[in-house]
Amino acid sequence: MSLDAINTSQTRGGSLKERAALKRAVHESIDNGLAWSAKNQTEDGYWVGKLQTNSCMEAQWILALHVIGRSDHPIRAGLVRSLLNEQRDDGSWEVYHDAPAGDINTSVECYAALKCAGLDKDFEPMRKARAWILERGGLKHVRVFTRYWLALIGEWPWQKTPYIPPEVIYFPTWFPFNIYNFSSWARATLMPIAILSAQRPIVPLEPGSRLDELFPDGRDAFDYSLLKKTELFSLERFFLWADRRLHGMQNWRLFPFREKTIKRVLDWIVDHQDADGVWGGIQPPWIYSLMALHGEGYAHDHPVMAKALGALEDPRWTYESDGATYVNASVSPVWDTVLTLLAIQDCDAEAAHGPEIGKAIDWLLDNEVRTPGDWKVKLPDVEPGGWAFEYANAKYPDVDDTAVALMVLARYSDDPKWQAKGLPGAIDRAVQWVFAMQCDDGGWASFDKNNDKAILTKIPFCDFGEALDPPSVDVTGHVLEGLAALGYAQDHPSVARALDFLRAEQEPDGSWWGRWGTNYIYGTAAVLPALKAMGQDMGADDVTRAADWILSRQNADGGWGETCGSYMDPRLAGRGDTTPSQTAWALMALLAVGRTQDRAAIERGLALLIKRQRHGTWHEPHYTGTGFPGYGLGRRINLGRKGLSDDLQQSTELSRAFMINYNLYRHYFPVMALGRADKYLARLANEGM
Repeated sequence: MSLDAINTSQTRGGSLKERAALKRAVHESIDNGLAWSAKNQTEDGYWVGKLQTNSCMEAQWILALHVIGRSDHPIRAGLVRSLLNEQRDDGSWEVYHDAPAGDINTSVECYAALKCAGLDKDFEPMRKARAWILERGGLKHVRVFTRYWLALIGEWPWQKTPYIPPEVIYFPTWFPFNIYNFSSWARATLMPIAILSAQRPIVPLEPGSRLDELFPDGRDAFDYSLLKKTELFSLERFFLWADRRLHGMQNWRLFPFREKTIKRVLDWIVDHQDADGVWGGIQPPWIYSLMALHGEGYAHDHPVMAKALGALEDPRWTYESDGATYVNASVSPVWDTVLTLLAIQDCDAEAAHGPEIGKAIDWLLDNEVRTPGDWKVKLPDVEPGGWAFEYANAKYPDVDDTAVALMVLARYSDDPKWQAKGLPGAIDRAVQWVFAMQCDDGGWASFDKNNDKAILTKIPFCDFGEALDPPSVDVTGHVLEGLAALGYAQDHPSVARALDFLRAEQEPDGSWWGRWGTNYIYGTAAVLPALKAMGQDMGADDVTRAADWILSRQNADGGWGETCGSYMDPRLAGRGDTTPSQTAWALMALLAVGRTQDRAAIERGLALLIKRQRHGTWHEPHYTGTGFPGYGLGRRINLGRKGLSDDLQQSTELSRAFMINYNLYRHYFPVMALGRADKYLARLANEGM
């Protein structure tokens, strides 16, 4: 029977023969998917996919190479081609695939980078980009980080950028503006920007490459002030006033011991460099640290600089596509590896894929974090443990990767082979670290504990997206699944508090908001399996409402999808073009509940996945990963509040957000869903259904 016939049959219940055909198709799809995974495992034992974001990555590298005097770098031509390849038909650049509109910040940075690379302003792509930028109000609407880049190339006065004094490094831990109260990514970026704020370096563009055409009324008439709609008496206005005072102190050199302070910040930056040359495993601290060190006299061949520049040519950090060069904003080998292993387990295929599993676990054990990181500031008596997201990010292990690693590794803790290699010790250290990282409200965040001081989001520096890392339901759900795999139950005090947190975060419609994946489908798919793993009543009202919400969002083709725009428009929650990863999440949510009445919807979803599989895997251009949604607070907010778009300076184009296409989400999540569905179908068959 054809898959189209299978899909059609599910709408009317399906005969035994048709269901048998679906079950065979599920098995075949699983086998093909697992074979693809085996083929794409690296020699070292891990899996990793491309991490696509937006063209700010490549634009900023073009500008950074100019700032540090490396415009001759061989990668530059490929970076230029990537910007031209990614330009939208209307002349702009977007934050995520098929966004409803381009982004002013990305478009300005791309335009500036192309001018820096020598493209003529009358070149057709440049004319289209310029027209789009000016039609959208021009430079006065760009964010703080875009202003920093324009200041670095002499197109914006440093005096009109948010000032970060290096002296912030002295703030004590009890002070709200202590650097360890910022999220890990903001903290690691703030430190080099503090150096740049003190240096105020300017490496001007060539005379013929300046951005005069973006100042149509002339530079003297341009208003460089920060766009802040604030009341007369407000924290935002106070911080704007304080920013002006800090600039004045910088102008008058009123910061004593400035050179000593800069040295301390430089030492912090050097100490935080990862073994692979990057900082924090992500682009912003990497690229800003490189420029800050250069400005302080670090030569290109200095070991710290050489490692940082070397990473730019490392195939783990850059990749080629359509004749262009792209730079990963981060890399996800641990995340991709543990989720691939989980997919193998979900398909009960460990015996057939033992060699791949063995290599992967060896690699994971080799990459356990055993050195103290920034989390140690708040937890000085806790032993290091767990895993980071990237190859060498020892300062910032994260709870999410560690939680999924625990789900996977729990199965092997009694195996003498793995006991001899120290697996139980790694698990125990990870568990103790995770327990210590639980936040006061019962949830878990990704990198820090109790990183939720909203006052930080009011300072001018923090208009870029998220400065905080508060607890989320998706991370908390994964932790609960990991703990359940190790035998922890709902009566454990930490588990009970986490379950209360999940229930408090449920939306009125039954869904859960997703922090690290798009969006409500992801959040709901993280919570329901966690509730099941912890032995919760899967017939309870909160569970039933969540399952019904998932059902209500199924597309006509049998799949599920959700646009990134749902982070700003609640009407888009669970709505969007069908994608393999989001279809898989929805299926896993329904399969966790396990209702017989959902069988037809589940079978239609399975048929969609099977139909779309090609050469063992799936195609997915859509962005279903979330770096941050651009709220500032890092957690769900009232999307119905009047004036929200104006206050955030973003709509569904997500100008403050950072969205991600994890290129393996399209693969291991569908395989997981197929494996779990196979058990569901077998259960129904055993029950005579």
